[in-house]
Amino acid sequence: MKGFGGMDFNKLMKQAQQMQKGMAAMQEELKERIVEAEAGGGMVKVKVNGRQELLQVKLEKEIVDPENIEMLEDLVVAAVSQGMKKAKELSEQEYSKLTGGVMPPGMMPGM
Repeated sequence: MKGFGGMDFNKLMKQAQQMQKGMAAMQEELKERIVEAEAGGGMVKVKVNGRQELLQVKLEKEIVDPENIEMLEDLVVAAVSQGMKKAKELSEQEYSKLTGGVMPPGMMPGM
C-alpha cells in the first residue's frame, strides 16, 4: 500500500514495530546497567541504573556529623546528580545506537 511520496505504509509499520520491540528490550537492558558516582572524596557513593533509578546510597561513618547535616545533604545531592547524569548519558548512547542517532519526537531516554 503506497501513500504520500510513494512510501510503503506496511513497511513503515513493520519498521515502527521493530523499533518498538528494540526500545522495550533496551529498557530491560538499561535496568541492569549500573553506573556509580561519588562526592566528598568517596565519602558518599551512589549507584544508579540506566533507567535513571537510584538503587543505592552509601555513606562512610566519618561523614555523618550531627552538627553538620547540611554538608551531608549537599554531598548526597551532588553524588545523586552526578549518578543521574551518568545514567542519562548511558541511556542516550544506547538509544542512539538503536535509532541511528535520531531520537523519535517525544522520546525521553531512560524513561
